[in-house]
Order: sequence, then C-alpha cells, then structure tokens
Amino acid sequence: MRDFHAHSNYSDGRFLSRMVRAAQEAGLEAFGFTDHCSVSSREAMQHARASMGFNLDITYERRRDSIERLRREVSGIEIYDAVEMDYDPRDESEISDFLTEAAFDYALGSVHSVDGLNVQYPSDFEEMSSNELDRFVDRYFENLVSLIESELFDVAAHPDLIERTPVLRGRATETHYRRAARAFADSRTVPEINAGRALREEGIVHPSSPFLDILREHGTRVTIGTDAHHPDEVGERAVFLDDFLQETGIEPVTPLD
Repeated sequence: MRDFHAHSNYSDGRFLSRMVRAAQEAGLEAFGFTDHCSVSSREAMQHARASMGFNLDITYERRRDSIERLRREVSGIEIYDAVEMDYDPRDESEISDFLTEAAFDYALGSVHSVDGLNVQYPSDFEEMSSNELDRFVDRYFENLVSLIESELFDVAAHPDLIERTPVLRGRATETHYRRAARAFADSRTVPEINAGRALREEGIVHPSSPFLDILREHGTRVTIGTDAHHPDEVGERAVFLDDFLQETGIEPVTPLD
C-alpha cells in the first residue's frame, strides 16, 4: 500500500527520517510528504503562516534536499515530494505560480478556512445560528467545488473536513455531495479517503459514507492518505485504510497517474 498524505517537521509533523522509518515498519511501498503550505497574502493566512510554520513555499528546496538524501539512504520504499496547499478562490493565481515553480511530484488542495473562519475551530462558530451554520456549510462546498474546478490540484484532501467540527457535523446534504461529485466527474482532481480522524472516538472517515456512496455512483476515482503527523500514527492508520479498502472493494488510484 502507498500513503499519499503525511506531514513532517516542515509543517506540523515530525522529522522526515522518523516518519519514513515508521512507514517502512508499516510495510508501505511508498510514502508521500505533503506538508502544509499557504501562499495567501491576506492577513489571517499570514498569521497562520507565522504561528504554525506553514511556510513550505520558503523551505521546499531544503526539504527536497532532505528527501533526496533519504531516497539515497533508504531502500524498499518510494518517497514522494509533495504539498498540501491551503485553497481559497482568491489565491488561485498565487497558488498556480507557486506550484509551477516548485514542480512537486503531486499537489493536494484543502479547504481549511472559509471567509476567514477555520473549519476545525469550534470557537469560530459559537455565536452562529442554525441558519448561519447551514450557510457556512454551503460556502464550504462552494469553495470545494471551486478547488476541484480550478484544476490546480491532483487531490482534494479530506473533502468533507467540516465533519470534524461537532456543530457543523451532519449539516451537509445530498445536494452538496452531488454537486461536488459532478465537479469531480469533470475534473482531473480526485478526492482522498483520509484516515486522519478514523481511529479517534468519533471514528470519522473522509469522505463520509453518504458522500462516498454518491462519489462511487458517479464513478469517481479516489486516492488514500493516513494524514499522519506523528510516526505512531502511520502504521495503525495504514492498517485501517487497508481494511477499509478490502471491506468496500475500492481500488485507489495514485495522484502520480
């Protein structure tokens, strides 16, 4: 099995060598580093860059040198040099320029924030009414569809990320899912099955079962990712994904295709 979504110390994960060692111990054939990156010049995103270190646009060449060294030193596993880009429709020009310059093996796109609100911060939604929350979910899927239609990315990471936030969970509708599925059907971008929250108490797999059913109805191909940030997460999430693929009969594709 190959894991196309993991993080290192070049964003919010652990050292490259430790992550690769964990991937080897898990028996993975390949492992992709997709560190977070934002190229937005807007103030909120600049704050995230400063506070969380999502500066791969500055450090990608240094990380690439480290990956090349690991490729020489380590046998039996492919190591990919990739990226997880924050996506906002207003940043498409900057994203395109950077991805062209950096020439990664592949690129993930993610909707982490909408209208300045971070999808995973429950505190951002404490004062919202039910109607306002529904409208936020509408806006999330509008941005997801824009991401898909932009053709900037090989993969749309955790395509229903809103499910991680309790107050947003369950608010997505069949209409949202079908709109996204139609966009995927017409795009080179594929969604991923993401295990980043699969082994926590909530047991969240992205995409959710109703969303995945609709994607499969549309013949949408999918890729997979552990979304591991720590070596201890690699093996257990890889086992989960392998079991999930066997249970569902899904044959994942590679973003390198």
